[in-house]
Amino acid sequence: MKIRSLLENKLHSVKMVKSVNKSNICNDRKCPVHGTTRFRGLTLEGTIIKTDIHRTATFEKVRRFYIKKYERYEKRRTRLHVHNPQCINAKKGDKVRIQECRPLSKTKKFVIVKKLGYDILFEQKEEALEESKVKKKEVPRLKKDIPRADKKDEKIAKEKSNQEKV
Repeated sequence: MKIRSLLENKLHSVKMVKSVNKSNICNDRKCPVHGTTRFRGLTLEGTIIKTDIHRTATFEKVRRFYIKKYERYEKRRTRLHVHNPQCINAKKGDKVRIQECRPLSKTKKFVIVKKLGYDILFEQKEEALEESKVKKKEVPRLKKDIPRADKKDEKIAKEKSNQEKV
């Protein structure tokens, strides 16, 4: 009977530990804090653009690229798929720090390590992109693009004007 009561107590305590783990700590093995993922290589900072896919986010970093010929800079962007752990749960528009790790899937080779805050201009940039995507009415620029009457109608109009002159 003592053994039975000890087993019941152990089972009860194991159930309690599992419930505590679920509420406080994420069970994600790929999590940088609670999992076993090791880091190496690059550390980048940028903005989260999408979080549509399960535990995956699309990260964007805008950089300046120098063009020798024109002696000017242009904006270029790098987009990466990154792992978004449950405990960090970065959302659209958040500034984050990511770190390179082993390949987690076909396209994911980075993990979100820390949230740095919210990008204030993110919503304005998104609205500007949507406005630029909307097609404007095309204005005909060449004579051949302007709709005209048939050639027969033109001939009839010329004949009438010739008859009026005579």
